[in-house]
Amino acid sequence: MRLNIQSKLFFSHFAAIILVSGSVGTYFYDSAVENLIQALRSRLQNSAALISEGLNVRNLDQIRSAEDRDTPVHRQSVAALRDFVKANPDIAFIYVMRREKDTAVFVLDSDADDPALPGEVYPHEVPALMEGFVRSSVDREITVDRWGSFLSGYSPLKAGNGAYLVGIDMYADEVQSKLKEIRLAGLLSLVFSVLLAVVFSRLLSNNFTRRIGSLTGRLSTILPVQGNGTLTPTGDELDQLSEALDKMSVRLDNDRQQLEAHQAALQEARDELEQRVSERTSELVRTNEKLLEEIDERKRMERRLETITRTDYLTGVLNRRAITRQLEETISGLSRDEDSFCTILVDLDHFKQINDRYGHDVGDQTLRHAVERMIHGIRDTDLLGRWGGEEFLIVFPGTGLDEAKQLAQRLCEILANSRLRAGEASVAVTGSFGVTRYAPGEDLDSCLKRTDDALYAAKAQGRNRIVVIPAA
Repeated sequence: MRLNIQSKLFFSHFAAIILVSGSVGTYFYDSAVENLIQALRSRLQNSAALISEGLNVRNLDQIRSAEDRDTPVHRQSVAALRDFVKANPDIAFIYVMRREKDTAVFVLDSDADDPALPGEVYPHEVPALMEGFVRSSVDREITVDRWGSFLSGYSPLKAGNGAYLVGIDMYADEVQSKLKEIRLAGLLSLVFSVLLAVVFSRLLSNNFTRRIGSLTGRLSTILPVQGNGTLTPTGDELDQLSEALDKMSVRLDNDRQQLEAHQAALQEARDELEQRVSERTSELVRTNEKLLEEIDERKRMERRLETITRTDYLTGVLNRRAITRQLEETISGLSRDEDSFCTILVDLDHFKQINDRYGHDVGDQTLRHAVERMIHGIRDTDLLGRWGGEEFLIVFPGTGLDEAKQLAQRLCEILANSRLRAGEASVAVTGSFGVTRYAPGEDLDSCLKRTDDALYAAKAQGRNRIVVIPAA
């Protein structure tokens, strides 16, 4: 059966519309599924982070084994988790885990039927779960365990130091149900697209065939090829249009040859202009390269100057101005008492005798040796600066007085257990340490005065020791 032009156009338009609408529909369906999964994962992650804000790590430290499940702390904590589950129907379970080496053990579990006991080891390896002890995370795929199939979110507990996390499970059936709703909506959209494709294909085919006839008629008046001044109709509408276009192409070919001659002359003029532009551009590029080199050199000098103004030329640590500025910025950012910090003032014992006995070169080596030892004994977040002469100031952010005392004791032992080899000389290096804690609200000078008093007390008591003066 031979189809007419209108039928061919109808089916071709129908196929094109279905292809386009199907591609668009597939894209939006995939996007909807991706957005749903992302929304579920985001909700799990945010809910876990919200619950983690309300859990007290100190209470959880009391829950260590199955015998602790009858304690008031355990019962109250589990009741709070179950209340949250009741308020969120699509959430299956909420639980708290503790990290012990490379394993995760349960602390709390909201499951009323088959709860995990305190101290019970979770036997499955789930990368997102272990990541949850450090930062908020969500399962990348459905997890199956003895409680069922779930999509879970995790968040570390505040002040848990990476030892605790809270987890939230959503049944995999809930996820599949939501995906089913999206599939149904996609199917309805497909049916509606097919109906629209039929309507629009019919309209487009009718409109196109009408335009073909109109175009053929106009060509017959512009380009007569018979003695009576009209085109002779042969074949269908497209055949007639093709014949008219063939005749017109002859005239267009003659016009094209004339146009090519003009374009050749224009191209010659354009090539000359491009050569001039290229020469000027090369000059601008060279000038710009020189300017960039000057800018890079200036930036290097600025960075070098900044380093010189911030560091001590002899030891390479922060100088007094830089560490004072760091202290002022730390104080301005304090908002809670637990965000406070401790300061330690260190004075190298008998440093003048080392200079007098061995010379200033050995004295400089002693300062650098002490700095190297102390750098190995402090944490990455701590600050070390030369306060003046043989005195050094150390700042321990977010650290309590007891912990600061322990750190100072470690530094004191590190110095005392290391000797400086300078030629044939073996120089003993010890230090006196004054420790205090900044009290929020006091001025910096008061804190530093207290630290200085503690240092002089350590020197007065015989050196090579630590004296702690707490805040008033």
